[in-house]
Amino acid sequence: MNLALDMMGGDFAPLEAVKGLKLFLTNSTKATVYCIGDEQQLKPLIVEYNLPQENLLVVHTSEVIGYHEHPTKALKDKPDSSIAKGFQLLAAGKVDAFLSSGNTGTMLVGSMFFLKPLEGILRPTIATVVPKIGGGTGLLLDVGLNVDCKPQHLDQFASLGSLYAESILSISNPKVGLLNIGEEEGKGNALCKEAYSLLKENAQISFIGNVEGRDVFIDKADVIVCDGYTGNVVLKMAESIYDIVESRNLHNDEFMRRFAYENYGGTPVLGVEKPVIIGHGISNDVAFCNMLSLAEKMIDKDVCGVIRNAFQNAVKPA
Repeated sequence: MNLALDMMGGDFAPLEAVKGLKLFLTNSTKATVYCIGDEQQLKPLIVEYNLPQENLLVVHTSEVIGYHEHPTKALKDKPDSSIAKGFQLLAAGKVDAFLSSGNTGTMLVGSMFFLKPLEGILRPTIATVVPKIGGGTGLLLDVGLNVDCKPQHLDQFASLGSLYAESILSISNPKVGLLNIGEEEGKGNALCKEAYSLLKENAQISFIGNVEGRDVFIDKADVIVCDGYTGNVVLKMAESIYDIVESRNLHNDEFMRRFAYENYGGTPVLGVEKPVIIGHGISNDVAFCNMLSLAEKMIDKDVCGVIRNAFQNAVKPA
């Protein structure tokens, strides 16, 4: 198994990436990690932290894409950047997954430019894991990739989220809810009303109907579907709640601790040919370790293959 890690992505790169890699390799010996970045910065850190050389391959790059650069232009103008090189390796089949905490927009553009959406997928999506009161976890999607959506997109997000929840979160027959302003059928805007009809007829999922904002953190639904605009607002609000809790020294609460981003590592891009995982810009060593563990699990479970087979066997959308 070969994983490509952008060592230059993130506010604390490459140090936290190296430390996270050490944590990961302490528990995993079956993966070879392609460390992509400036070898003059990487090699001294690899020696300092005594990383096992047999599990590493340093891929030197001379460029880095900054957070404020235009994604498409940056990929074109910086072919020797760590993000571009990672996608090149993934598209060429030299690695099985690519991970980065760098420019999110560039990661999303790269996923579409270097990889193809799986057959039948109208739009790939990104999801986030949601902690539930009672100890469980759920999934919210889309959380920002698709700001404007059609009903058919939400219908597919439900299928993608269900497949991921079963494979990675080990939730059997996950309950799917449509995020809306009321529980009753017929509530909401035109998008929600039309999406409801499609979800109700989707044989690939277990649709339970509409859910409201107050239902996000309880066990009512395992997978909650919405457009990327709404999902990103919910995600950022949840992050702000955790920030407030931390600032008031209330983060020792068991449930609130589960909001910490590093617990989940990164966000997968669902619906493309190979695993791509996007990490938080402030990723620390634990976050990088969990990103790598998630990539390893996605490969072991063949999540992309599971999605491919499900959509090949389903009736293609009109």
